[in-house]
Amino acid sequence: MSHEGPWRQAFRRLRRNRAAMAGLVVLALVILSALAAPWLTPYDFDEQDLVSQYQGPSWEHPFGTDPNGRDVLTRVLFGGRLSLAVGAVATLVSLIIGVAWGMTAGWLGGWVDNGMMRFVDMLYSLPFMFFVILLVAYFGQSLVLLFIALGAVQWLTMSRIVRGEMKRLRHAEFVEAGMALGLPRRNLVLRHILPNMLGPILVYTTLTVPAVMLEEAFLSFLGLGVQPPMASWGSLANEGASALNAVHSSWWLILFPGTFLALTLLSLNFVGDGLRDAFDPKTRRTA
Repeated sequence: MSHEGPWRQAFRRLRRNRAAMAGLVVLALVILSALAAPWLTPYDFDEQDLVSQYQGPSWEHPFGTDPNGRDVLTRVLFGGRLSLAVGAVATLVSLIIGVAWGMTAGWLGGWVDNGMMRFVDMLYSLPFMFFVILLVAYFGQSLVLLFIALGAVQWLTMSRIVRGEMKRLRHAEFVEAGMALGLPRRNLVLRHILPNMLGPILVYTTLTVPAVMLEEAFLSFLGLGVQPPMASWGSLANEGASALNAVHSSWWLILFPGTFLALTLLSLNFVGDGLRDAFDPKTRRTA
């Protein structure tokens, strides 16, 4: 009989998942390359050289140059910072709202739970991407607003997951024992119930990050996301698509940012799937 705790068992199963570990390695390399961007390239983010427009990949410019003669490798690495930051911050916003909403609804129950979840159902019926586009278009193209807007439309599923876990744990023996002993409800929820639902929360969080990054890339592709001279992988792909229409040989302008975005999204999905199997191995056996 194993005396390992559930968290140690979960991480042991995660280490055995080759796809998840490969995803972690790729994700770590992407993050490190984005953080180390100033030391990996000799060019500034917005340094222009109009003599070097539309140059293909070479020793001097491994990812080529863009229509303004800027080094694409430098812009891809710095753009990764922004794309990863959007995914992390917007996911954090959705995590805070979704966990607080779901825990409140699941704990209180009754008409409060019913009203809160009907509000969630009503928001589900709205076209979320249209809501984000409308919000960005109305208040202006602000990076902070982009973080908030993307996070504000991603918390609904999180709230449902947390609410379901709260209703399940609400009647668990250790919760009823704590209430019988007179433990304060706040301590009971934060110190005993919340740690027991961290597994599902962690799994869905890792799956929310790529969804947010993909939405940011879509908004940037439409011109409603990150604005020049800053860039994300989505805005770089948009610039590459425009240049591809004008100059048919400039394939590198869309290939490299698109590749970095695709690798990051795939890695995050592999990690999320691995965490799901690690915390609930029954899903893998019954899939």
